[in-house]
Amino acid sequence: MKKFYLLAAALLFAAASFAQDDTKQKPLFYSISFPNAAHHEAEIVLTIPDASGTVRVRMSRSSAGRYATHEFGKNIYNVKATDVDGNAIELKQVEGDVFEFLAHKEAVKISYTLFANWTDGTYASVDPSHAHLNMPAAFMWVVGQDKRPIRFQFNDLDKYGWRVATQLKNEGAGIYSAPNMQYMMDSPTELSAYKASSWDVDNNGKKEKISVAIHSDDDQSVIDAFAKQIQRMVLEEKAVFGELPAYDYGEYTFLDDVYPTNSGDGMEHRNSTCIVHPAEKVGGNELRLIGTYSHEYFHSWNVKRIRPKSLEPFNFEHADMSSELWFAEGFTQYYGEMVLVRAGFHNVDDYGHTLAGLVNQILNTPGAAKYPATQMSRYSVFADAGVSIDPNNQANMFTSYYTYGGAIALALDLRLRSEFNLTLDDYMRTVWLDRGKVMKPYIIPDLQSDLAKVTKNPKFAADFFNKYIYGIEKNDYAALLAKAGLLLRKAAPGKGWAGPLSYNRNRGRSGEARTTDEAGLPVQVSIIGTPVYKAGLDVGDIILKADGKEVKNAQAFTDIISAKNPGDKIVVNYKNRTGEHETTITLEESPYFEVVTFEKAGKELTKEQTDFRNNWLSTKVK
Repeated sequence: MKKFYLLAAALLFAAASFAQDDTKQKPLFYSISFPNAAHHEAEIVLTIPDASGTVRVRMSRSSAGRYATHEFGKNIYNVKATDVDGNAIELKQVEGDVFEFLAHKEAVKISYTLFANWTDGTYASVDPSHAHLNMPAAFMWVVGQDKRPIRFQFNDLDKYGWRVATQLKNEGAGIYSAPNMQYMMDSPTELSAYKASSWDVDNNGKKEKISVAIHSDDDQSVIDAFAKQIQRMVLEEKAVFGELPAYDYGEYTFLDDVYPTNSGDGMEHRNSTCIVHPAEKVGGNELRLIGTYSHEYFHSWNVKRIRPKSLEPFNFEHADMSSELWFAEGFTQYYGEMVLVRAGFHNVDDYGHTLAGLVNQILNTPGAAKYPATQMSRYSVFADAGVSIDPNNQANMFTSYYTYGGAIALALDLRLRSEFNLTLDDYMRTVWLDRGKVMKPYIIPDLQSDLAKVTKNPKFAADFFNKYIYGIEKNDYAALLAKAGLLLRKAAPGKGWAGPLSYNRNRGRSGEARTTDEAGLPVQVSIIGTPVYKAGLDVGDIILKADGKEVKNAQAFTDIISAKNPGDKIVVNYKNRTGEHETTITLEESPYFEVVTFEKAGKELTKEQTDFRNNWLSTKVK
């Protein structure tokens, strides 16, 4: 009886909503059920009131927060159209993910089956433990009706013991709403027996509620303790801008799914974020997990409100290309890591590893050497988990806009501090007040204008943007880091180096391990400028011997190199489709840097350096 009353109440609410909106557009209504959750299926019915003329419905090909094309249409089937009495309406599939029907001013129901078995920040996942729904991956929508209000009813909650966590507005009676399609698509939803913790933040006299809803194998006490850590991070990020955004319904929610077989991800949304961690549980992994929270939460200012015009409005039919991701993602990358030092989660020695990663990306990758941050941002339409299976040459022509932009943010922060007695926080607050708080989408010249405004030096702003944003010049990171008593030095001085032969975890760019049934070490990457590249070795070659010794795996090759010096020559025997070959690798010194404190390097730390470092990395929470 309980389910019957819930359904009846939902239908009454929907009918009342339709009646209220007679002078406007009646809401679209989605009903989602899970009769076959064990096999990753959901049954979805979209009711379209007043469907007159030719109507098109489709699945998305892009997703809010992602910048590459995705093929969500491949995971829906059994697509049907009927009138309210259940009579079939002819439905034509005009493209792989687009359907069309002819209606006559009455309600039409579109029903379909969704297969969902990938838990990350972009796709959907259904099993008896949860329904993890990223909206573009789950819901068909009506072309041309993007401003129409939307209602959702999630069924079978009692059957599986689930509750609803979402930024959609809870209207009561099991109904959730979105004012339009853009908001709907930006509202990931987790149905599960999650554990929650909430708190209020004083936002300059107004309360904003922050919540975490975590689906994991943890006790409530673990989630509550983790929530207190997140509170520290939230307050540290609030201090950067001086205030929280005004969340649409007075609440921001972290949705997190933690399970070993998940695909790690974090995806920002206007009033929430969808976080997915491939871990056993939260307990014991807090420091590993909180970095994703920090990055995604910073996006509630930078990207979701400080918004590039190139992403406004977001197009769900194809990938949006943006030249601004070095700022939108890169500056967020910088702050997401740096505020964890301010909040006390990491010390300066820990942060040195992060800084070295940023510096090496901008100084020691072919992409950053040849192309500006703007061009690397535009490449996101291919790089951001895009749909492709063939090999690419990203190792030699792409540097992630996350790290590229993060390194630019680092340099700008240190230069503002040393040259103007200002900080990057001052700049971000200016951009927030001029662009984000008033929801005025920006273009790159706007960011330059704001830098000129905060420094009161248009020449500096123009020079910085021309050299480091539009151009490929690089800042003097050694000199800048030294102001904070941090030493940039070679990571392996005086040691022989051949260059990398494989990606991390011995995986190719497709994510699948490249293996061979034969003995030898397959070359998985050959980066321009490295000794390996200069010797003519390329992807697909199989190294058989090096320095006269058999090479069975990567460790064997590393062991041979480790005993050598820069300038030493190593004869390498390898094979490929053209036969067996021999080449000579002339070893060099690795170009990669590390960042260590002056104290650790045995150098004297001055009071000026101490003060500079403390002003940069100490807490800003008053």
